[in-house]
Amino acid sequence: MFTVNPFAELSASIPPAVMQAYVVIMIVLVAAGTLFDVVHKGSATYFFANWRKSKGKGSKTIGGGEWVSLAVQTGLVDVLASGEFCNPRRRLAHLLTMYGFLLYFVTTAVMVLGYPTPATPAPDSLPLLWWIGGLMICIGGYWFWFFIRVDVAAEGQSPLRIMRADLFILSLLGSATSGLIWALLQAKGSSGIGVFFGLYVIATTVLFGSVPWSKLAHMFFKPAAAFEKRVSTANDSRSNMPRPADKAELFGSAREQPRHY
Repeated sequence: MFTVNPFAELSASIPPAVMQAYVVIMIVLVAAGTLFDVVHKGSATYFFANWRKSKGKGSKTIGGGEWVSLAVQTGLVDVLASGEFCNPRRRLAHLLTMYGFLLYFVTTAVMVLGYPTPATPAPDSLPLLWWIGGLMICIGGYWFWFFIRVDVAAEGQSPLRIMRADLFILSLLGSATSGLIWALLQAKGSSGIGVFFGLYVIATTVLFGSVPWSKLAHMFFKPAAAFEKRVSTANDSRSNMPRPADKAELFGSAREQPRHY
């Protein structure tokens, strides 16, 4: 079961060309959604303006070797190890979900585009990695959703409370969960295959089609922002930033009434 390409089995009812066109459309939606996010929210403009500002304020000069070192540190610590998370539980859940998503997405694309029928058998490792990726998403995602979210763990809110910011994690969990159930039912020849395959397609379409409104586009910005932060620290431009206001400045001193605007 774990070494059988579920999409090759599906080719008996859905033409491979249709499945391949769907994967290509999802990739295009991610690219278009990310570009829309950049233009609509001005993310790139803000980033480059902040980059130029920090470079101008820096009191130290960064050499070529240090640039490479900062880039390597960003890749290893901030990107691959998610170093921005101080909470080890949150970091582990994030890493499980992130690497699971990469395995899940890449193996899906390779199996559909490269091995779409039983006549083109995929290596046994590909379906196995697809299963591992989906399970990693479920473990990391459900762990985060029910036990780590701030409004659930710290504020006591219901785990069923949903906001627009939850669109990415919910659609990702929906895609992985329904996809794994569909593949399991298909391998066992059980009933209900069509229902879970339909849910799988819907959740996956929402996942990749909702990029401008979800957090998926952030994965492309975070490495650049992390690198800029390291450069700003290295050239001492962060030491030139205004100091944070104290409580008296924020809320009024103890001798005067708080000001309301």
